[in-house]
Amino acid sequence: MTAETSAPAPAKPAALLVGVTITVLAGAAMTGWGIYDMITGLTGDSAALGRSEYGGAVLLLMGLLPLLAGRALLRLRRWGRTPAVLTNSLFLAVAYFMWGGSGPMPALAPVAAVVGLVGVVSLLTPGVTAVLYRP
Repeated sequence: MTAETSAPAPAKPAALLVGVTITVLAGAAMTGWGIYDMITGLTGDSAALGRSEYGGAVLLLMGLLPLLAGRALLRLRRWGRTPAVLTNSLFLAVAYFMWGGSGPMPALAPVAAVVGLVGVVSLLTPGVTAVLYRP
């Protein structure tokens, strides 16, 4: 038995679970949007087919990283925190551009900003750091 398998797993802090939830939901949304974009590209305008398929593939791949990061964080792997924090930081950029948009976007911008901040702060709390970087 190695030291890693013989030691009991520490309890997961609530902040870690909040951060993982936000990260996984963002990854699922990007993955779903990528699949949707690829399907509509196949059924829609043939002139935009390549653009839709390429954009859908990029979104699909971008959505897989947060999903993998969330899985790693649930297994208390420290490498998962960096892509998860990056994903949640992107909410802030999205909120900024939503604020300058039209229609319902300016009203939804604060929601996106708060979700991003909660995700980043929850993953960077001392309790999460202590669990991920335990000796």
